[in-house]
Amino acid sequence: MQKLQQWVFMRHLTTLTMIRDVARAGSIRRAAEDMNITGSALNRRIQNFEEEFGAPIFERLPRGVRLNPAGELLMQHIQAQIGDLDRVRSQIADLSGARRGHVSIACSQALNPIFLPREVARYRKAHPGVTFSIRIRDRAQAERELSSFATDLAIVFEPVYLVDFEVIQASQQPVCAVLSTDHPLAGQEVLRLRDCLVSPHVIPTREYGVRHLLEMATRGRSLSLDPVIEADSFELMRQYVLYERVVGFQIPIGLLPASDPRLVVRRIHPADIDPGLLLIGQMRGRTLPVATAKFAQQIARAMENAA
Repeated sequence: MQKLQQWVFMRHLTTLTMIRDVARAGSIRRAAEDMNITGSALNRRIQNFEEEFGAPIFERLPRGVRLNPAGELLMQHIQAQIGDLDRVRSQIADLSGARRGHVSIACSQALNPIFLPREVARYRKAHPGVTFSIRIRDRAQAERELSSFATDLAIVFEPVYLVDFEVIQASQQPVCAVLSTDHPLAGQEVLRLRDCLVSPHVIPTREYGVRHLLEMATRGRSLSLDPVIEADSFELMRQYVLYERVVGFQIPIGLLPASDPRLVVRRIHPADIDPGLLLIGQMRGRTLPVATAKFAQQIARAMENAA
C-alpha cells in the first residue's frame, strides 16, 4: 500500500507542487504568472486533479482561492512527501561525497543580525552546494510553519505551543537592557528591572518572547510596562535608543557588544526577570534531509558553546 501511495505521489509530483504554490500564493492567477503559464491552464490542471482525487481541494473566492479542509489534509501529505523526497536526494548526493540540498528555517528575529548569517556562512564554506531559505517569524508563526511542513527547522525564543515540536537543542537566554552610552543607567554593570521601567522604554509587541518574559516579571508586582514605543522590529528598537534616552530589551544571541560603540548592553538582575529558552526544533517524528540535519547539529553546537 505504501509503495502504491509513493507511485501515485511521483506520478502527480508536478501537479502537487503546483497545488502547493497556488495555496501559498492564494491565487491561481498569481501562481500561474510565477510559473510562466496561463491561469486557465493551471486552473484546468487543478480541476483535473480534483476530479481524479474525488474531492475539491480549493474554495473559490471572489479574489482568489484557499484550501478547504480536504485541501489542508492533502497539503500536509504533499509537504511530508516532498520533505522525504528531498531527504533521499540529499542522502544520494552524500554518497558521491558532494553534499547538496536545501535548508528551510523559520526563526526568531534575534538570530537574524549575527548568529544565523555567521552559521550559514560557516556551513556553506564546507558545503557550497547547499542553499537556504530563511524566514523571520514570531514564535507562533514559526511553530505553525514547522507543523505544516512549510519549513524544516524552527529556531524559537519562548515557544507558545510545542505540540509538534521536537527539541534538538535548548539554550537559556537572559533578557538584557540595551542603552546608549550616555544613558544615566549605562554606568552600572547590572541593572534592576524597576529602574529600567521607571525610565522611558521601548518593548516588542506581544507575539515575541522578550515581551512575554517582561509581562511575567511585572505581573502581580508594583511594576508596569508603559512604553514610549511598541514595535515588532528589534533592529528599530536597537537603533531608537541612539536617538532618545530610552531602555530597550533583547537577548544576548542577537547582540554583538562591540558592534556599535554608541551602545551598551547591561545584564538585568536575575532576581527581577527569569531567563527564557531559545529552542531549535523540528517536526516531531520527522526524519530530516541530510543537509538540514547536519546544519541543525552545527547550530546546536554553536548554541551550546555560546551558553
